Order: sequence, then structure tokens, then C-alpha cells
Amino acid sequence: MSSHGDPIPMTSSKSGPLAGIAHVPGDKSISHRSLILGALSVGETRVTGLLEGQDVLDTGRAMQAFGADVINHGGGEWSVHGVGVGGFAEPEQVIDCGNSGTGVRLIMGAMATSPIVATFTGDASLNGRPMGRITDPLALFGTQAYGRQGGQLPMTLIGAAEPVPVRYTVPMPSAQVKSAVLLAGLNAPGQTVVIEKEATRDHTERMLTGFGAEVSVEQTDAGRVITLTGQPELKPQSIVVPRDPSSAAFPVCAALIVEGSDVLIPNIGLNPTRAGLFTTLREMGADLTYENEREEGGEPVADLRAKFSPDMKGIDVPPARAASMIDEYPILSVVASFAQGKTYMAGVKELRVKESDRIDAMAVGLRANGVEVDETEDSWTVHGLGPNGVAGGGTCATHLDHRIAMSFMCLGMAATSPVKIDDGGAIATSFPIFESLMTELGAAIRRDNR
Repeated sequence: MSSHGDPIPMTSSKSGPLAGIAHVPGDKSISHRSLILGALSVGETRVTGLLEGQDVLDTGRAMQAFGADVINHGGGEWSVHGVGVGGFAEPEQVIDCGNSGTGVRLIMGAMATSPIVATFTGDASLNGRPMGRITDPLALFGTQAYGRQGGQLPMTLIGAAEPVPVRYTVPMPSAQVKSAVLLAGLNAPGQTVVIEKEATRDHTERMLTGFGAEVSVEQTDAGRVITLTGQPELKPQSIVVPRDPSSAAFPVCAALIVEGSDVLIPNIGLNPTRAGLFTTLREMGADLTYENEREEGGEPVADLRAKFSPDMKGIDVPPARAASMIDEYPILSVVASFAQGKTYMAGVKELRVKESDRIDAMAVGLRANGVEVDETEDSWTVHGLGPNGVAGGGTCATHLDHRIAMSFMCLGMAATSPVKIDDGGAIATSFPIFESLMTELGAAIRRDNR
């Protein structure tokens, strides 16, 4: 069932040309961080274009539980009256982060070096995800964590009363782990140093600097070294959230595989640590162009135009690119199904510990719709069938995973026979207007329980 109610089975059928302008929601990563850093600032932070999906709303409620004043002014306009670094109050209730791994891990980091106790939980999907990758480095600050066997939620954190700065090398490419350690380092004296062997999305570093923290980044033989000077007074900001490239991936990819399509997706963040999918699609031969390239709020932005691309070829996606597109592999596998030849994706074992095991979920669902898929623990290969080559007709399990649900809805728009999913409820966690936006472009999507 969906994370917030009864299951919502859905069907997507072969569509006519998708056409028009797709205004996707604000960037989820930046939305989470805007609320958290606003809560750790002294004064009022104003946020425009906040993603009002369930994941971000859960983070907003968590910041209120820790003492910040979070106000929705309507139309994507929000304000956060912060309590300052080290100013979090002990919450009276359990912090429910719903479906959001980003939310819970960043919030854990933000409270880990304050002398308070907080208990975290989530939906069935989140409660099955590994938290040891966060609690292990937080323990170096002096934080204590008590959770279920295997380091899973529900979990209680006892913040460090006298935190110490740490030097930590992230063992896997994970912006969530890096960010949690940096947020914990805010209330530790001295300098906290995080080393990542592979660069991951850098919104936390950029935004910490924007809020007035002292952050330096150096590229060394050991990797990317990020140094944060602790105990700053963060200054409130006015933030305009760019549109989410991970959400843009769905109308972009649908346009590439649905015959005759031409879709414009404006104001998309093209941070180089997030734009790996678009680079990959262009290498495959996609008719995907950047228009009106510019910079907003320290982030590169452009309008994307995607057109039906019948001549796409399968490629080997460089493993080094995985960190910049880890959330986009499910929808890339859909595009690969309509390309000619094999698309090989390696270095992606992180997909197995997302909201679901995304490699397995996509492989099983694609096979149910006539697509051949090979998989290993750390890679998968999709055997493309060319334009109009996917039979469809299958029913796919989404495992409470919004990206799996949306990916199979896009598959159905170009498959010969309709594609069904067992539950689209999780879509609301990140892209609450997905159905209406895609329908307005011309997609044939319906809820089956109406």
C-alpha cells in the first residue's frame, strides 16, 4: 500500500505526441536543505518555489518539532524563523520522516551535536533502509544511536553534549552521508573534514557557504576534501529553489520515447553533480537541447527542450557518472528499452538500498513488459528493442518507491499495450503534480480505483 493511505493502482497507455511546457516542481534536495539550514540560522529565511511534496513537508514538520517556526504563505512561498546552530529544542513527539531517506539522514546530522534526544521513524520502506552509514560517522562526534537490529528505524539518537570535530572519509558515494556529517560539524568546535573519493551532489557545501559558514573544498589525490569550521552563526537567506532535475527527468524521457513529442521544461537546475542523466541521454543520441543557460542563486540553470528521438543507441554509461545520476537510472532504463542495442550501467550498487532495490524492481517490471534485462550486484544491462518495440501489458510492483512508479508510467506511454502499477501513492512524496502535468502534455494515465 502507499505510504500515506490505501493503494492507488494506475494504468498508463500508449499516448499521442506529448507537447507543451512542463513546469516541474522545485528541487527536492535544495528544498530539504533550505528548511534545515533556515532552522539552524538566526532570523527569517524566505524560500520561493519550495517543493511541496510529502518528503519536504515531513522535513518542515520536523524542523517545527525542533523549535523552528515554519510558515507556509501559499504559492510555494515559505518562511523559516530559525533557532541558530546548537539551538534545537528536544522534540516532544517521534519524528516521522515518511518515505524520505534524505530527510531523515540530514535531520539526524543536524541534531546529532546538540544535547537533546530524538526518536525517528518512517513508513515501511524507510524503516527498511540502512542507517548505520549515518550513525557510524555521527558516533565519532559523540552521538549515541539505538535502533532496530541491522541499524534500522525506528531509532533514537542521543546528541553529543560535548561534540568533537571529526575527519571522515565517506566509504561510498553518498551526498546524504557527506551532508549529515557536515551538518553535525556545524555545532562542533574546530574543523570537521569530510573526504569523498567520488564527487556527489554539492548542494550542502554551496548552501552552507551561502548561509555564512566557512567551507573550503580542495581536490587532492585522496579525493575531494571538504573542510567546515564549526560553530558559525548562520545568516538567514532568501532562496529561490530551481526546478528539480530529477523530476524533469520524467517529462524529458517520456518525450524522447513517445512519437512526435516536443516538450519544453523550463528553469531546470543543471548543477554538474546532478546532470549526469542529461549528458547520458545526449550521448545516446537524444534530441535534448539546453536553452537560455544562466545562473540563479549560485546554481547553473537552463530550459530543456526534449523531442522524440527514434535513433537513440544503447551505450556503456561510465561508472564514474553514477553519483551524478543515481536517482535517474530507473527512468534511464525505460529510455534504454526503446533505444537500439544494449545499455550497460555499472557502479550502481547504491540503487539496491534506495526506497526499494531499484535494480531488481526495474528488472522485474521491464521483463514483465517484454524487455530483456541482465543484472549483477553492481550493474545491469537493458537490451533495447528500438522505437515502438516494447510490448507492454505487464503489471509492475512499485515497492512504495516514487521513482519506480513514475518510470513505469512513462514506459506505458510508449509501449504497445498498457502498463499497470500496483500503487502510485508514493509519487506524492516527490512529484505531487506528476499525473496532472503529464496528462496536460497528452499522456494517457488513469487511476484504476475511480
